Amino acid sequence: MLLQSIQGVLVIIVMVAVGYYLASLHWFSESSKKLIAKIVTQVALPPYMIVSITKDFTKSELVKLLPNLWYPVLSMFILMGISWLVARIIQVDPKRHGLFMSMFFNSNTVFVGLPINLAIFGDKSLPYVLVYYMANTTIFWTLGVYFIQRDSSNHVQMNFKDALRKIFSAPLLGFMIGIVLIVLNIKLPNFLMSSFNYLGGLTIPLSMLFIGISVYDAGLKNMRFQKDNLGVLSGRFIFAPIIMALLVLPSHMPMMMKEVFILQSCMPVMTNAPVVAQLYDADADFASIMVTETTLLSLVMVPIMMTILSH
Repeated sequence: MLLQSIQGVLVIIVMVAVGYYLASLHWFSESSKKLIAKIVTQVALPPYMIVSITKDFTKSELVKLLPNLWYPVLSMFILMGISWLVARIIQVDPKRHGLFMSMFFNSNTVFVGLPINLAIFGDKSLPYVLVYYMANTTIFWTLGVYFIQRDSSNHVQMNFKDALRKIFSAPLLGFMIGIVLIVLNIKLPNFLMSSFNYLGGLTIPLSMLFIGISVYDAGLKNMRFQKDNLGVLSGRFIFAPIIMALLVLPSHMPMMMKEVFILQSCMPVMTNAPVVAQLYDADADFASIMVTETTLLSLVMVPIMMTILSH
């Protein structure tokens, strides 16, 4: 398992390094970076979800799987409380208090979590990744955004319609379509499934290129290990996996599901955090730096976590 996890992480590092190198050659503008993110989330991920779920998922497995949604939800609510406490103890800058909390309890479950889990565990892990993703994306676009919004000096408000649109994103809709197809026992035509398969194949490499570009744009020289940064790092890589492990290890869920949930819990800060911070006039620079720091450190943390889990 350890060798498999190391090889999985090396695959990810190579693709991230390619993105970083191409960004250093100035191949990408800000608009092309946004285009890559849009292609991944709106073009590649939905068909990837449909193909993978209908291929590796049965109706009986669905009934067993969805009740486990409460594990990531509960863990994030516990982390929310811990984030408030840590922010008070280390006296986080009031201008980034809500952003700090949001980054503390939310994970990057798609751009980093999905490819890392697939590289380590294979396609069988996808349903477990998606259960965590459902909880994570819902909480980020409601409570996570609400906390970031509180840092705003201009009091921009996200309305209910916008929040719903963000929660029911293209990847989640792809997941839901896959579930409907399984429940109704509908088989899509081969030509359609093949098309979805090819489009879905873009997901992992483009996600990794995107991360490499983001790391280059944020600038490694901007990495700082000050108290606010260390607070977010403690949330992502210490508190999150410990809380999740305490919740899932005593349970009767499959071992792979336990490992996926623990890995998903300690993924980096969501790539949406700087975008939302910019929108609400919060500290977008701090969010960008934390995305970079946590993304780089996650590549070190994953082999460590897999070593611990394999014992």
